[in-house]
Amino acid sequence: MLDIAREVEAALAAGHRVAVVTVAAVHGSAPRAVGSAMAVTDDERVMGAISGGCVESEAYELALAALRGAGAPRSTLGLSDADALAAGLSCGGHLTVVATVVNPADADVREQLRAAADGRAAGLDISLTDGAVAATPTPGGDTRLEGDTLYLVRPRAPRLVIVGAVDYAAALAVAARPLGYRVTVVDARPAFATAERHPAAHEVIRAWPGEYVASTRIGQEDAICVLTHEERFDIPALIAALASPAGYVGAMGSRRTDARRRELLRQAGVGQAALARLRSPIGLDLGAVTPAETAISIVAEVVADSRGAWGAPRLSETAGTIHARHPLPAAP
Repeated sequence: MLDIAREVEAALAAGHRVAVVTVAAVHGSAPRAVGSAMAVTDDERVMGAISGGCVESEAYELALAALRGAGAPRSTLGLSDADALAAGLSCGGHLTVVATVVNPADADVREQLRAAADGRAAGLDISLTDGAVAATPTPGGDTRLEGDTLYLVRPRAPRLVIVGAVDYAAALAVAARPLGYRVTVVDARPAFATAERHPAAHEVIRAWPGEYVASTRIGQEDAICVLTHEERFDIPALIAALASPAGYVGAMGSRRTDARRRELLRQAGVGQAALARLRSPIGLDLGAVTPAETAISIVAEVVADSRGAWGAPRLSETAGTIHARHPLPAAP
């Protein structure tokens, strides 16, 4: 339920009752994890999914039954591997699911949904016995099934702080938001730092970037991308970023810009170990040119770093022209 918190809360805010079918356990082959959810409103709109499509119709019927007050909360959906092969399906497995109904008056549950939607830590407990759902104001551990209780846990969303309210920042916010990042764009220039220019960002801050990065909460799961190309913004922001525990720090610019920037950072007292953390030039070498393409290059590197995919080609670890093109082989 917490994975579709924004959609569920929006339906509740509009006065609808919502039935949610949540995966409590996975047996065999199944594409979605425990905690994945599909919701159906009382006017039969569908949100989310609990599989790759194999059992969505069954889940839909379970949700409608729950809205009518019929059916058992706990159900098993899907096929065993053997039955799936016999039926000619490529994937088997089955899911234990629980159906529950959330009402607009469920204030505590809705507060947890809002927290999850805003990127804050959130938690809900669902009873597989009767489908009752309760809020967990201080969730701990991971999403899990213990006995007849499904504990849904949503940790604080990782942050992406983008320094520089430029076109590349707007594109990066669009690319990063579906990955679960809470996106902040910061720039000291009022004409650039507007919500209208960056509609995909969760917040746009007008402040000197170095001061903001130094004062805001940054964790190991967070990323900082410096895109301004202006030393008065870049250098203080990177000094603060490299002094933080951020898991990813990247800066945009040519190789000449990168060399000058690293020298200025050394002169400012940034040590070699900290400089080694800097991903500059930023991004994976995808041959990106446009802001949208460059945004994909950047989030690809952020994901590669967070997943430990060290073999991915990084511009900061290669030589030569950033936008090098390799000709296609001649047609036979």
